[in-house]
Amino acid sequence: MAKAFASRGDLEDKKISFTEIGEGLWAFTAEGDPNTGVIIGDDSVMIVDAQATPRMAQWVIDKIRGVTDKPIKHVVLSHYHAVRVLGASAYDSSEIVMSEMARAMVVERGQEDWDSEFERFPRLFKEHESIPGLTWPTQTFNSRMTVYLGKRRVDLMFLGRAHTAGDIVAYVPDQNVMFTGDIVEYKSACYCGDAYYHDWPDTLDAVRAWDVDAIAPGRGDALVGKAMVNEALDLTEDFLQSTYRPVARVALGGGSLKDAWDACRAECDAKFADYAIYEHCLPFNVSRAYDEARDVETPRIWTAARDKEMWEALQD
Repeated sequence: MAKAFASRGDLEDKKISFTEIGEGLWAFTAEGDPNTGVIIGDDSVMIVDAQATPRMAQWVIDKIRGVTDKPIKHVVLSHYHAVRVLGASAYDSSEIVMSEMARAMVVERGQEDWDSEFERFPRLFKEHESIPGLTWPTQTFNSRMTVYLGKRRVDLMFLGRAHTAGDIVAYVPDQNVMFTGDIVEYKSACYCGDAYYHDWPDTLDAVRAWDVDAIAPGRGDALVGKAMVNEALDLTEDFLQSTYRPVARVALGGGSLKDAWDACRAECDAKFADYAIYEHCLPFNVSRAYDEARDVETPRIWTAARDKEMWEALQD
């Protein structure tokens, strides 16, 4: 039987965890589904990544209301992908913050990304009718922005291209904790369809340089303690290098995308097949690595039609 495309066959709800990773700092995780960070300040709450739909976001809100009744005033979006941003309306916050580059990507490819991800992730888009439209920021920045939640300081920073061109992190200095979005994953496949393979390891080094005590990653368990943080950084980099190297060898040698897919599987299946969303990510990862190896600088826009064309090219 042919494998289902992306996550179309993944229909079972995941077990949700809500883990405190510092005083007043929480990670909402769900077995490899997109994570959401929660930062509770003196007078309000900041969300880091909103979930795919208002329905999914309500699960986060329910967890928040179990620990605080403070209003949610800021929603910070680490990048533009639909599964991260389209639930933002549920929080009824006054401020939605992205990097300026992430906003530009919503302009350029936001609707196409929504349409594409809707086809890939049917479970995450249940009750999608409640999404009011594309999510637009009220505030943007280029390299760094500081937000005060009362006395609690949150530094929003662009540390380099990685999962997308516009990824940002949120750093809470009073607890030495960082919310990284999909720059860092933990035992979950990195989605690299819009990535910059050559830049991403340097961005991981920039995260590592902060020597944080905990991280809420983009997917996978909350990372508490320096040992777990460094393990996740190492695993993320290994995943990227193990994916890119065999694909690049094939691409630079004149091989086909299917040849690159076979080479990547030979290198990665034994190491990463048990990672969350591994099969989902693999075709997109191979396609982007193949392009980048051939000097396609800017990731090509994914559409529902391009997804299907790519998937068909990889079948035996």
